[in-house]
Formats: sequence, C-alpha cells, structure tokens
Amino acid sequence: VQLQASGGGLVQAGGSLRLSCTASGGTFGYYDVAWFRQAPGQEREFVGSINRNGRRTFYPDSVKGRFTISRDNAKKLVTLQMDSLKPEDTAVYYCAAVRAILTAPVVTSVGGYDYWGQGTLVTVSS
Repeated sequence: VQLQASGGGLVQAGGSLRLSCTASGGTFGYYDVAWFRQAPGQEREFVGSINRNGRRTFYPDSVKGRFTISRDNAKKLVTLQMDSLKPEDTAVYYCAAVRAILTAPVVTSVGGYDYWGQGTLVTVSS
C-alpha cells in the first residue's frame, strides 16, 4: 500500500488543522494506520493510531483529548483532526500503516509500521 499525507500548514496556537492520509494499492481495510511526527532534532514520535475497521483508536497523553483519528475505508482515507494546537505540536507529520493482526496490541513504535507516506509540515505559531 502507498500512502500520501497532506493538509499541513501554518496555524496559530489554539487553532485547528486536519491532515489527510490517502492510500493506493492493496486492500486498505486490512491495515492499521498510525500518525507520527518529528520535530527538528528529535526522534519520530507516535501521536495516535486507528485499527483497520476504525473501532479502536489510541492516543498518547501528549495529544489525548486534542487529536482525533478517523478513517473511511471506502475512500481509502485516514484523517487526523488536530484541535487546540500548541507551538510544541510543530513538526513534520507522517502517516504509516501495517497489516493488521487481530490479536496484536496497539503498535506505537516506528519499527512496527511497514509503509510510510511522505511527511507534511505543521507549524503552530505562538
């Protein structure tokens, strides 16, 4: 499966932004999808995931309550809605996918995902 992230831009602190991850190839409903971000000089950080049927999402404490992931398998689309943005949310955001395993726990590591889109830059000004 090939992934393409889009929707990044410049937003003021407290604002909102919605990122999209569109897929091509493969059967999209077979894959769990996650979003990661990477700020300059820092490691890539997990910001949330959604399982293959959209019924389970998981977020780290740093974004819980502010970020929401949803998906539409018919459109091969996953969205990351980001609200109440903070300057520390500034980063390049990536979507990633892995073939779903029903009994597997939530995967939060970079190495747990096999397919990556190119990044999209989000800049939050103070």
